[in-house]
Amino acid sequence: MVAVPICITDLTSSQIQELVATLGEPSYRARQLQHWVHQRLAISFDEMADLPKPFRQRLAQETRLHSLTPVHEVKGYDGTVKILLALADGKTIESTLMSYPATKGQPRYTVCLSTQVGCPIGCPFCATGQQGFERNLTPGEMIDQVLYFARRLRDQGDDVKNDLVQPVSHITNLVFMGMGEPLANYDALWQAIEILNSPLGFRLGARRMVISTAGLVPQIKRLSRERRQVGLAISLHASENPLRSKLVPINKKYPLEQLVPAAREYCDTAGRRLSFEYILFEDINDSLHYARSLARLLTGLDCHVNLIPANHTADQSFRPPAYNTILAFQRELRRLNIACTLRQGRGLDIDAGCGQLRSRC
Repeated sequence: MVAVPICITDLTSSQIQELVATLGEPSYRARQLQHWVHQRLAISFDEMADLPKPFRQRLAQETRLHSLTPVHEVKGYDGTVKILLALADGKTIESTLMSYPATKGQPRYTVCLSTQVGCPIGCPFCATGQQGFERNLTPGEMIDQVLYFARRLRDQGDDVKNDLVQPVSHITNLVFMGMGEPLANYDALWQAIEILNSPLGFRLGARRMVISTAGLVPQIKRLSRERRQVGLAISLHASENPLRSKLVPINKKYPLEQLVPAAREYCDTAGRRLSFEYILFEDINDSLHYARSLARLLTGLDCHVNLIPANHTADQSFRPPAYNTILAFQRELRRLNIACTLRQGRGLDIDAGCGQLRSRC
């Protein structure tokens, strides 16, 4: 098997410094290289005009600048963009860009990125979960999803000032809610977050990033002690163990008696409010009984519930409830003093919604 050259986006700042030193260049070249990759959004080493040509040639011979190749792009009626990306080993992932109208100054552009090829959790209502788990993504494969969409926004020229000194990426938010269980790939995930947040990297504020998890309790506790204030969203979907174990199989290992205290520890230690994602399925978890059970479970937690009508996948047994049923569930939660919002689906006409992403040929 031919060895794949190391990818620049897989490297930390210190590793880039080591690479630059190995190639016989002065240390300040590392900062220049990172600037081109993460802020100037270079697609080739040839663009890096202030780097010596022999250095660029060595980089091209011995490394890769990016780890992903776009295969197919589709745009939904609401402006959501979904991209199928090929990895170096031939596997594929999907990632999405969601755009929201300006409310206070500028539009919001959110990248929903993947952290694994497939997913090990196996939720029966999720296309990714039913695909099964193939492998973890590297930090660079996560970062490159963001850089792809940042270049796309820059190149389409939506209100972007052509400023070579301080280019604008326009990406305002990141959610690690695509393919995979992010906390099952913790070390690579956190390296990607640190680079995306770093002044030498993509420079996006940590508070503009949210990690979604199906409920890996040890990793939630670990996350609560991290110094970067990244948000957390827990995919709950049921408030009682028997049902949740069917919908979210990891509940058998980390039941609600462990998950809720871990969520409380996150709020207390990190000092941040968290979100619970609750997908509503017709005649499964959408009754007022479950709304009351959910309210009892979350009482006293500094949290917010996102209600999400089920999206269609290959398994037609998981259908969205009638709209009146959804509203009744929301009203009951609010009556019981649980803050909640009904999330509007995005990209549903292109299978880019929650639970619809998967690898494709």
